[in-house]
Amino acid sequence: MPHPPRPLARFRTAAAAAALGAAMLVPIAATQSASAAVTHVANPYVGSTPYLNPDYVAEVNAQATADGGTTGSTEAKVASYQTAIWMDHIGAIAGDSTHLGLKAQLDKAETQAASSSTPVLFEVVIYDLPGRDCAALASNGEIPATAAGLTEYESQYVDPIAALLGSSTYSNLRISTIIEPDSLPNAVTNQSKAACATATPYYETGVEYTLNKLHAIPNVYTYLDIGHSGWLGWSSNMGPAAQEFAKVAKATTAGVASVDGFISDTANTTPTDEPFLPNSTLQVGGQPLDSANFYQYNPYFDEHTYDEAMHASLVSAGFPSSVGMLIDTSRNGWGGSARPTSLNSSPTDVNSYVTANKIDQRPFRGDWCNVNGAGIGSRPTAQPYGASDPIIAYVWIKPPGESDGDYPSGTHTHGDPHCDPSGTQTDGNGGTYPTDAIPGYDIPAGNWFAAQFQQLVTNAYPALGSTSGGGDTTAPSAPTNLAVSGTTSSSVSLTWTASTDNVGVTGYAVYRGSTKVATVTTTSYTDTGLTASTAYSYHVTAQDAAGNVSASSATVTGTTSASSGGGDTTAPSAPTNLAVSGTTSSSVSLTWTASTDNVGVTGYAVYRGSTKVATVTTTSYTDTGLTASTAYSYHVTAQDAAGNVSASSATVTGTTSASSGGGGSVGCTATYSISSDWGAGFNANVTVTNTGTTATKSWTVTWTWAGNQTVSSMWNAVYTHSGSAVTAANEPYNNVIAAGGNTSFGFGATYSGTNTAPTLTCTAS
Repeated sequence: MPHPPRPLARFRTAAAAAALGAAMLVPIAATQSASAAVTHVANPYVGSTPYLNPDYVAEVNAQATADGGTTGSTEAKVASYQTAIWMDHIGAIAGDSTHLGLKAQLDKAETQAASSSTPVLFEVVIYDLPGRDCAALASNGEIPATAAGLTEYESQYVDPIAALLGSSTYSNLRISTIIEPDSLPNAVTNQSKAACATATPYYETGVEYTLNKLHAIPNVYTYLDIGHSGWLGWSSNMGPAAQEFAKVAKATTAGVASVDGFISDTANTTPTDEPFLPNSTLQVGGQPLDSANFYQYNPYFDEHTYDEAMHASLVSAGFPSSVGMLIDTSRNGWGGSARPTSLNSSPTDVNSYVTANKIDQRPFRGDWCNVNGAGIGSRPTAQPYGASDPIIAYVWIKPPGESDGDYPSGTHTHGDPHCDPSGTQTDGNGGTYPTDAIPGYDIPAGNWFAAQFQQLVTNAYPALGSTSGGGDTTAPSAPTNLAVSGTTSSSVSLTWTASTDNVGVTGYAVYRGSTKVATVTTTSYTDTGLTASTAYSYHVTAQDAAGNVSASSATVTGTTSASSGGGDTTAPSAPTNLAVSGTTSSSVSLTWTASTDNVGVTGYAVYRGSTKVATVTTTSYTDTGLTASTAYSYHVTAQDAAGNVSASSATVTGTTSASSGGGGSVGCTATYSISSDWGAGFNANVTVTNTGTTATKSWTVTWTWAGNQTVSSMWNAVYTHSGSAVTAANEPYNNVIAAGGNTSFGFGATYSGTNTAPTLTCTAS
């Protein structure tokens, strides 16, 4: 189920941007010549020295001085870590009285480089697309989503930035560019929103233009935003997202080579790792963990697993395997007293188990604005999981302590209801949650937010200093006594001695050569599907709950036996009698007859179409989270201990039902409530309840305003507003409401005079 996007809210004020844009006179410096001898390295973060943004350093130091004492001393540590420089409006290129312009920042980086023995790394965010952040309000941009706006973006924004970055004066710098956060993901999931449908062509063309300009500069590195696991993690979103990124990249002059990598979590605070929830398919109370309300069948609980999966999808879409992944860890630490310190296996239902063990303390994964209880995450680090992992660096792109946005009020006209501490939002499945914004504050986007910074420092994980408490910066010891415990013609079995850690080891990464082939929680592993009579080298690393990674074990070599020399090369028989044993509106249950094997069958792979959805050891499986009234095809294969895979079973088709409770009537009611009202505008929620005995296929709510109320935005529904009449219809992901169930949507609106509640009419089919 797709979620709405999480805006970045870095834009300062429209008025300031306009004023600065009008005065912006940046000299167009000579670009680097084609013969400039600049080496474009695979990972610019390795072996480089960070450039620190003086503007942000000044903000941090001012807060540290104001707080003083132990608190101030701890806060001051933040100033020593690199954060990105945001070109979040045209005027930012020239700068103003409180923010250095891009040329001034580059000059300071060049001064630093003159006395540095290693290359200086300079991070800059390119963020001003036409119709920017089409699905949000807090970070809407200054350029309209029009053809004229695209011309303005290219000529007045991208061209001057590219001219500065391409100056031969700065050719010795490594310049990492984060290109248009929160943009292309909207092209994947938010086409039902009119603003996003309008903006998408300009997003695609604008990003293509930017890649062409920046890739042509040898010392510039380009990274595209991939949202976060709570947005594009669902299989229905991840594949289309990879195709969208490939579509834009392939349209550039250099094709996929124009993109050095991708970045996640700049638009959210999702943990880098969920140490006590490593297996999203683990069954608790008969349900997989990803079925919990918090995850809603999204199999990726953290950014590390999401980035690895997205990396694989991107490679499948045509990007090279060398493409790198960045994780923004500036606000995803989730430390403090509420952070679990060990696995709690007591809960017997899936929701309680997830609540007890997740370090992400938000009530709802969609909360994104000035989130209460968040903490600074892992420090900017190159290759946090080793050189062979696709994660090439942790970075801090959003500077900790700068507000995500304010909410609509009499004085704030550029606010977002998701930033209202007293507001609520819905999950598309009938659940309503608080926004979880820090209570008591209303700070415009990009402005310094002292209370947020103090909280981020207090809750930092690992801790910023011994006085902030609770952090773990000690890596486990390296695994020892790694040995080959057995081989077949197609497998190598390994064992090792457990690592030790000051808190506790949570898992081991097993590498075949430089490729990570598994993450396990035990001290043994069997690598299967290998070639007979072939030598393979292995090493293992350990990891703890804080994400600290040990040094590598010693390397061992295992040689598979010859296929004719006693190994098992006989595949199991194909599973037979595959049948659909039952369906609901959201699931298909399968059974089959067991395969036979000369040694023994170890498991079955279940495929929905061409996608493997599960590996099980029994002869039955229930595929959940499906769409009502939809046909799905399945086949199954068997595997033995040697990794031999059987031929496929016959294919069967299961069609989900349209009803969760049998045939009968269809009907609905809609209940209206105002969640906040500030005199000139308000936020409201509408709960749609299925009053029939059959699940809905679609629903529509209509009403007519008695006054001059005007809807300005709506979430979890598609709306039209004609005069005083409003029609709100379901999104593609919340059309099905089970008999007796409900879902909800919300909206923001403006008005003057009285704000009389309308009479709602609900229809369903």
